[in-house]
Amino acid sequence: MENVRDTFKEVAAAILPVTIVVIVLQLVFIRVPFEAVIQFLVGVLFVSLGFFLFLIGVNAGLLPIGEMIGRRLPSTKKAGFIIATGFLLGLVVTVAEPDVRVLAKQIEEVSAGAVSAGILIFSVSLGLAIFVALAMIRTIFRIPLHYMLIGGYTLVFLLSFFVPESFISISFDSGGVTTGPMAVPFILALGIGVASVLRTEDDSSGEKFGLIGLASIGPILAVMVLGVLFR
Repeated sequence: MENVRDTFKEVAAAILPVTIVVIVLQLVFIRVPFEAVIQFLVGVLFVSLGFFLFLIGVNAGLLPIGEMIGRRLPSTKKAGFIIATGFLLGLVVTVAEPDVRVLAKQIEEVSAGAVSAGILIFSVSLGLAIFVALAMIRTIFRIPLHYMLIGGYTLVFLLSFFVPESFISISFDSGGVTTGPMAVPFILALGIGVASVLRTEDDSSGEKFGLIGLASIGPILAVMVLGVLFR
């Protein structure tokens, strides 16, 4: 019950400020049609309900199972299996990420179908999956995070010289939308679970984090490569 109450407060704190600002703008400046305001309020109601149920599901299911999988994987003592599992989970949760689907749909409309939503979703998901796998490699072999971040963003910088300008902006937006409400809880819990088992209590705290920052490089590179192919 405590969890439900805290989740309700969290949703209210996230949704109410946006609702109040839009209503104030409507009353003072914008004056959009009344039907549009009613549609907005109905949308706020559905978003609030959906957000509330989603957070309940995350706390009750996604986070515990993600961390449990992460803790059980090292017991296999097979680095390849851990890396492959990270890749597969990164792929499927990104395909299910609603933010990625919204971006892909908008890009398909703007490009008049030249870049289909399906191709973009697959590219972004593949890019993130590869870098989740690299994050597992980093955790297993104790590779410093800054080495991989510098290497990843160096590739982004070099590749930007060969990519159409429109795809550069799309690629960075793709990196942002992958850190959405579906991918982050599950991937972060997975990384924390693996790091907790593979590290001692003294040195594991730093290894548990940085996974999302590293993984978000993958979609940027993937969309840039897609831009080179569409050039």
